[in-house]
Amino acid sequence: MTYRPLDGSSPAEPAQDAGSSRRRFLRATGVAGLGAAAFAAGAGDAIAAPGEDRPDASDRADDSDERGAAARPAGTRSPVRTGTGLDRLPHPLVIGHRGAPGYRPEETLGSYELALELGADVIEPDLVPTKDGHLVVRHENNIAETTDVADHPEFAGRRTTRTVDGQALTGWFTEDFTLAELKTLRAKERLPQQRQRNTLYDGRWQILTFRELADFARKRGRELGRDVWLYPETKHPSYFRSIGLPLEERLADELRRTGLAGRSGRAILQSFEPSSLQRLARLVENPRIQLLGGPTSQPYDFVLAGDKRTVADLVKPEGLRWIASFAHGIGPTTQLIAPVDANGKLQAPTTLVRDAHAANLLLHPYTVRNENGFLPLDYRRGTDPNAYGDAIGWARYLYELGVDGFFTDQADTSILARQDFWAAEGVS
Repeated sequence: MTYRPLDGSSPAEPAQDAGSSRRRFLRATGVAGLGAAAFAAGAGDAIAAPGEDRPDASDRADDSDERGAAARPAGTRSPVRTGTGLDRLPHPLVIGHRGAPGYRPEETLGSYELALELGADVIEPDLVPTKDGHLVVRHENNIAETTDVADHPEFAGRRTTRTVDGQALTGWFTEDFTLAELKTLRAKERLPQQRQRNTLYDGRWQILTFRELADFARKRGRELGRDVWLYPETKHPSYFRSIGLPLEERLADELRRTGLAGRSGRAILQSFEPSSLQRLARLVENPRIQLLGGPTSQPYDFVLAGDKRTVADLVKPEGLRWIASFAHGIGPTTQLIAPVDANGKLQAPTTLVRDAHAANLLLHPYTVRNENGFLPLDYRRGTDPNAYGDAIGWARYLYELGVDGFFTDQADTSILARQDFWAAEGVS
């Protein structure tokens, strides 16, 4: 396959075309942002039971081996909604998932710096609280795998077992540490077997606070001559609320303090728990994205409330309309859009893109990665699961299915795929 970037730039030197051509693309596709009216809707935490609407199997593509535009479901044009400021961003988005963890330990300053150098439009932090109420940037509150805490004898007594979202976990947890104590630790690579080269940077960076990341984004945006947006996720919000460390009020306060709050701000909010987004809707007028796991999974606040709905219910048309009452988009797994069989081979795409857009929702699926082990069989190269496959082709396929952006561990390859996609769409 031959790739034709718009300007022939290398991965380390992405095209700096964030101006007129991207705005023309937004106008051409009808993507003018998200609906202001949705900010007023769905503010309550009550969970309404959906009906039994199901996507019609006849609307799926017939050939599971089909790639590209021919496999694109009908009706994939993005929703036309205005009022949140997302029209200031390129379309489709390249979201630096925890920065650039394909190349640097995740959720570190080095990871976020590199993501922006590689061309990411938005950078994503996961947020968990400290004992003294600060929001810090970590993939999980259990920091055993992402820091050198085990090497600190002064914290040996803090190792414990906690039940988080119904799962017993053993390790060290941010809620048992003050911010000052966490600042004595250093980050390390979470996936050393898959990303051994990243271990070169183990011990180089501290744990970041959300405020520090926001300050970095503002400063780096001035240097780049463009706004740098953040895409924070509230992690395990019901669990933290149950132990007296609620996330939403803290996040809203930090958004206001750092100038990121509201429709004129530079933050997109996300959570796996609908009630967290509903609380945030009452606090700040930022765009909100409902994350969705595998089809048989449930948001943990559903489990606590006795709500029997699964993700399979939420991706039905009626479930999507319910999500649209409090959110502006969904962040599904890629398999909810482009499923694979037991061998990892792509099957026909689902109707989720069409159905979500019909419900006036954007789609930002997760997570696109370069390594074979994370790719569908169709895009793998060779048998080494840690070697790179055709990640550019996989990203291009998702763009052609009509997604509005996606989370990626390697922003540079997604940027190249988007350049190819724009060129094929006639965007100059």
